[in-house]
Amino acid sequence: MITKLLVANRGEIAARVMRTAHDLGIATVAVYSDPDAGAPFVRLADEAVRLPGAAPSETYLRGDLVIAAARATGADAVHPGYGFLSENAGFARDCAAAGLTFVGPSPDAIASMGSKLEAKALMDAAGVPVLPGATVSDDTDLAAVAASIGFPVLVKAAFGGGGRGMRVVHDAAALAEAVEGARREAASAFGDGTVFLERFVVDPRHVEVQILGDTHGEVVHLFERECSIQRRYQKIVEECPSPAVDDALRAELGAAAVAAGKAIGYTGAGTVEFVLDRDGRFYFLEVNTRLQVEHPVTELVTGLDLVELQLRVAEGEPLPPEVTGARITGHAIEVRLYAEDVPAGFLPATGTLHRFRVPAARGVRVDSGVVDGSVVGPHYDPMLAKVIAHGRTRREAARTLARALRHAELHGVTTNRDLLVGILGEAEFLAGHTDTGYLMRHDPVALGAPEGGGARQAAAAALARQARHRRDARVLPRCPPAGATSAASRNGSRTSAAATPWTSPTRSAGPVSGSPSTAHRSATPCGCSRRNPTSSSWRSTASTAPTACTPAPERPMWTARTGRRRSPKSRASRTRTPPRPPGRCSPRCPVRWCGCSSRPGKTSWPGKRSWSWRR
Repeated sequence: MITKLLVANRGEIAARVMRTAHDLGIATVAVYSDPDAGAPFVRLADEAVRLPGAAPSETYLRGDLVIAAARATGADAVHPGYGFLSENAGFARDCAAAGLTFVGPSPDAIASMGSKLEAKALMDAAGVPVLPGATVSDDTDLAAVAASIGFPVLVKAAFGGGGRGMRVVHDAAALAEAVEGARREAASAFGDGTVFLERFVVDPRHVEVQILGDTHGEVVHLFERECSIQRRYQKIVEECPSPAVDDALRAELGAAAVAAGKAIGYTGAGTVEFVLDRDGRFYFLEVNTRLQVEHPVTELVTGLDLVELQLRVAEGEPLPPEVTGARITGHAIEVRLYAEDVPAGFLPATGTLHRFRVPAARGVRVDSGVVDGSVVGPHYDPMLAKVIAHGRTRREAARTLARALRHAELHGVTTNRDLLVGILGEAEFLAGHTDTGYLMRHDPVALGAPEGGGARQAAAAALARQARHRRDARVLPRCPPAGATSAASRNGSRTSAAATPWTSPTRSAGPVSGSPSTAHRSATPCGCSRRNPTSSSWRSTASTAPTACTPAPERPMWTARTGRRRSPKSRASRTRTPPRPPGRCSPRCPVRWCGCSSRPGKTSWPGKRSWSWRR
């Protein structure tokens, strides 16, 4: 039985695993690098252990440090998430040697799928359809092998993935150069330069099947996912079920995936990936011996928690009836929200995410590893969140997801949000005609062009921000009592609410009659909170208590045209004074309606030259 779980990962997947563990009453431990010290998943964990450094090679890829952290905290199990150490057979063996439960398949199953060449041989023996291909060695006749396979051919690295060490070759003239380039890249990325040739299916669909196995020999499939829309061989839109798969094809795909799982004695959650050509024929690609990034779409259409099932299988429980009898309900679509510059060729973006908010809506789920103030650095994958929508139909799910993205508040870093919204509303996507060549037929920059133009969106954002500031501003119904001011405020300095406590009076039913006296004007706090009584900047803030203006002198008399001060005349004489609306407590008070007085007589608003007192 698992009592304390160490999550050997970061970001949204670490937080997602921890939430399920907490629901099951399991304590959690996080490991974090220096850039992740303030990340949300670290705060979510019950305990956290620092891995000194920033680069993955010195932090999250150090299996020895992860196992040491598990021992130091008393953890009895390790969940690898996806990426990093999740498909490392050596790490799984080290966990077993240290007495830790590895939440995933056996080390032998991981190792058997680590080499694409061995994996193809195993699948071929198990009756799973595979593409024709051949391993490349120093004495291989490349032209003859490629001719037997048929052009175009795909040069692939035997170890690794993610599009590295991969080249598409359309004729024999470019084959040798492509093989050498793939070898160098594979050796640099994975430490092994072995490559092989495989028939290349032009613009296929990328379809994968979720499998789940227990320690009692049971393996089932939980239907397929469509993952065809990719950029640089990485998925950005996934959905379940696939719009191209009917019930008959679904049964064939599921049977092939279960056969693949049983061939390697699979336990836990895994994915069998296929390519689907235009004629409905499918071929084995690989087995991902871990939880996939896009697993939420399967969870939403089946109602199952795959992480919970992983943990229960790791504890030795058999698959429950709700798994063996699972059914598809509705449709789910997921998009990966990246910090990247699409017009610049999907270059990763860095910076501080000042605002991150996706509006809550029915059927919308957000798996995020960031919050307001998170720093997006250059060390790790730039994915900010996965946003998923579930609906009765595919079109409903796409519409719900597009609206959630369109109204999301993402400030501080450049994202691919506009591209995702454009894809979700594009006619070919809505018709279900997607394949791996989708972003080659549709220009990502054009798909991601803002609706109505960038200037219009910028103006709307500025107006929205101004409206929010006005909404949050503190408004006084009338001036506080005369004794609420402090000596500091009378000297023109800003004071805190604690220094000048006051209670706002109830608004009076009508204006105060009579003309205010000089003493009243100089003593009543008006709420303008000016630091400098002669400054034209008087905007108050909600955190500042209302204070008084500086005491006003006797009202000077001014000439209307020159604005110069002239000698006072008799009280009966008519004078001209700078226009001000009734309600200001002194000539220097910048508050237009401070509420402390109401002067009778002829009124004139700012901008009108003629103004007089009625005596």
